[in-house]
Amino acid sequence: MMGGADTLLRQEPWFVSLAVLGALYTAAVVLRLLSHLALLLRRPRDLRRRYGAWAVVTGPTSGIGQSMALELARLGLNLVLVGRDPAKLQDISETISKTRSVQTKTVVFDLALVATPRGDEAVRRLREAVEGLDVGVLVNNAGVAKPCALYLHEVDVEAWVRMMRVNLCALTEVTAAVLPGMVQRGRGAVVNIGSGSSEAIPSFPLYTIYAASKRYVAQFSRSLYVEYRSKGIDVQCQVQSADPACDRPHRPRERKKKTDSSIHSQ
Repeated sequence: MMGGADTLLRQEPWFVSLAVLGALYTAAVVLRLLSHLALLLRRPRDLRRRYGAWAVVTGPTSGIGQSMALELARLGLNLVLVGRDPAKLQDISETISKTRSVQTKTVVFDLALVATPRGDEAVRRLREAVEGLDVGVLVNNAGVAKPCALYLHEVDVEAWVRMMRVNLCALTEVTAAVLPGMVQRGRGAVVNIGSGSSEAIPSFPLYTIYAASKRYVAQFSRSLYVEYRSKGIDVQCQVQSADPACDRPHRPRERKKKTDSSIHSQ
């Protein structure tokens, strides 16, 4: 062992520096892998006991939101399902009620109407729906993305305004509606669905507004975590694939005409 150290010390300074940096990097990677392994091996937490008996999920009728709602129900949490389509909300509510012994409530809320009179009314109904409930988990899943890659000047103004309302304003309003109860009870968890388009890659051309809106979600989550951790509230930003179309299996990905202003609610 000492011989190896002596051999290293006899090397050129630049070589020794590189060797030390390599050892430190390897140690950091090993520690990270061990921490992930520990998370995988430990027993799952009882979310009801840790956070509360109810969870609020936005955009729960398909894709990631539906999977999150089903998993939370499997873990024994009652659900407040928030979405814009009453029929689809009823379908997922009935599916959960038939397969799990949990309660469900639905709130019809087109999140693109935030900051309008109809949106204000929907926020009021959401606050009423969660009032008195032990809401411990909020999943901000709902979001919108363009149906295909487009230059900024090709995107219909109505489409990107709707995108910013849902991805930024609605996420903020829904969080603000649920947080007071969590603060009062001294516990809670907020899970925001982000995107690799804002975290994993330096730029995301042709999806510029979408990527920028998801960057807001990431920074909002970081700041909210620091702001509320002393109050017993955990905040996470779960990053999915960088492709906004990844959660839209039924939508064709061909390029649309300039005039196409449609966007998809996740």
